[in-house]
Amino acid sequence: MHAANPLDDPNADPFAVAAEAAAKIAEITGVARHDVALTLGSGWGSAAELIGETTQTFPATEVPGFSAPALEGHGGTLRSVALPSGRRALVIGARTHFYEGHGVRRVVHSVRTAAAAGATTMILTNGAGGIKEHWTPGTPVLISDHINLTAASPLEGATFVDLTDLYSRRLRDLAHSIDPSFDEGVYVQFRGPQYETPAEVQMAKTIGGHLVGMSTALEAIAARQAGMEVLGMSLVTNLAAGIQQMPLSHEEVLEAGRAAEPVISALLAKIVGEL
Repeated sequence: MHAANPLDDPNADPFAVAAEAAAKIAEITGVARHDVALTLGSGWGSAAELIGETTQTFPATEVPGFSAPALEGHGGTLRSVALPSGRRALVIGARTHFYEGHGVRRVVHSVRTAAAAGATTMILTNGAGGIKEHWTPGTPVLISDHINLTAASPLEGATFVDLTDLYSRRLRDLAHSIDPSFDEGVYVQFRGPQYETPAEVQMAKTIGGHLVGMSTALEAIAARQAGMEVLGMSLVTNLAAGIQQMPLSHEEVLEAGRAAEPVISALLAKIVGEL
């Protein structure tokens, strides 16, 4: 039985909980500051092994505000990694999805904790459905912008945050310098947990979307509010409904992720090495 999550108290200050979480991470790892944070979604997990030397891995539930993972294919750990540059990375293998029904504060808690831990760069990755037909499963795509269709925001009250360059042009240029073949696209976050209908995919395409999924956009907004530079990357795990004629399955997503993981993880490790 887990203790009540402090973020479930409507009177709690989510930034205070994030600061408490960051202090707990510093205590567990013995590392005062983490410079870079990575949230590793479906298909991206192996990057944690490649970016540097892991000095500490621990269950996210040991840290205030974190939730146990609800989904197969998503880990529930945090790890501290010493990068070759001498900097520190916090690798978040514990993502709370909006469809779990815990509220936006818990969805973005990992990002706010990373910022409180000192991270100035936030790398958000996910597995997504691709709308462009030439994106075969296993294709990594840089997120250039997003469309938030969750009807929610991590910003509370009259909090106005400029999202013009939310997905950093500088970091995308860096990724292109490592692999010029990187394509870019606009990520559309739906609420889930059901996969999008063919009509919803066509709507996303009509309004300018190229990738569909159930994460990332809310986290990116919170990262920008916290002053972090954001790099977003999607792994196309399948063509979206109606673009491909086969029915969609979670097993298909996991399989595409497993197949592409060595390649995309090595690519992400190279990007982190250049930060």
